[in-house]
Amino acid sequence: MDLRQLQGDRRHRAAGAILPYVGYIIQSGVAFVLMFILIAFSAWYTALLRDLPAGIPIRWIMLVILVPAAVHSSFRTYLQPADSIFLLPQEHRMAEYFRPAWIRGIVWKTIRLAAVVILLWPLYIRTEDVPKSLHATLLVLLGVKLLASYGCWRELKMTSRAATAGYRLLRWGVGGLIAAAWLWQPLHKGLGFSFLLSAAYLASLAIPARHAVPWERLIALEKSQSGRAIMVLGWFVEVPGRQQRVYARSWLSRWGSSLPWSKDSAYRYLLTKSFARGDILSIVLRIGVLGLLLIGWTRSGLLANALYLFFLFIIGIQLSALSKLHGESFWLSVYPLPGNSRSRSTVAFVFRLQLVFALVLWLPLAAAGTDLLLRSLLTLAAGLVMVLFSRSRLDRKLRNPEDDEL
Repeated sequence: MDLRQLQGDRRHRAAGAILPYVGYIIQSGVAFVLMFILIAFSAWYTALLRDLPAGIPIRWIMLVILVPAAVHSSFRTYLQPADSIFLLPQEHRMAEYFRPAWIRGIVWKTIRLAAVVILLWPLYIRTEDVPKSLHATLLVLLGVKLLASYGCWRELKMTSRAATAGYRLLRWGVGGLIAAAWLWQPLHKGLGFSFLLSAAYLASLAIPARHAVPWERLIALEKSQSGRAIMVLGWFVEVPGRQQRVYARSWLSRWGSSLPWSKDSAYRYLLTKSFARGDILSIVLRIGVLGLLLIGWTRSGLLANALYLFFLFIIGIQLSALSKLHGESFWLSVYPLPGNSRSRSTVAFVFRLQLVFALVLWLPLAAAGTDLLLRSLLTLAAGLVMVLFSRSRLDRKLRNPEDDEL
């Protein structure tokens, strides 16, 4: 059996399943929106470089942006549930199957990392008193990327879930410390510290017990990654449903438990629990935190008002994916729910969530001072109009799913 060819065939089939939808995504106007965002960002960034405010914490900015780009690692293995049986006799040769996936994961993320560094570099050299060399910085971050990718792969093979979680935190800590040492310390001290820390980290990776091939974990990870791709496509076009990934978030376990147990609130209860333990919650929280930081940083300018509306729009798109949850559930056709319970509960739930985000994202604008109070109130009013429009659009979409324009 040619394992490299098997992996390549599966990769091509996975890409072929997505490509037919690309045309529909372009027709939805996303290309125009991305072009507008690129032009607006370019204009803002050029203006920022021409008139730099004093006291920009450039090292902290570089650290916060570059560490996730350098440390985050993932791999598409395209494993299927039946592989744990039919490929088990080839377990001793599975390195041939995984090697292309590991290399591709590093190459694409290295390109992304280099693009981020080059984008930040004009701001860095104009604000840093003694800037480091661009080529040396790229080499250091490439080393962090290779180290983190190797560590991530070893984490996947660990037999203990607790060890996996602990080493994941260690990987992020090591990557962050190496980047901080490079940005803050002189050349010889930063490199010496980085070499010692990397050697200690590599030595520690040999301690935990590992599976030769963690079949179940890799299959579950592949299912989650393919599901995310389907979820992104679902924002623009109808695609086949995907299996939802479930997270054990005990701190949200009581959310929704106070709802009365009745036919009218049954789907609202299910939707609340699904949102609390699904992917969409973590996505909108990350977008919200990023939006708060950027709006708070630029709150005295018109860019903050534009960012407020932009992030509120993106959060609305993400929340609209809740309308596709349980769309193909057998039990919803068995349980005697009222005829419009699903659409009514979904619209109300999404509306409340987006309204909360509209108010929270507005807080940095409200804190800008009384001089800008009128502008911030007008921005809030525009945001509320956007929330009401999103509610109306989602309601029409759920009531008339056959309408192609929606």
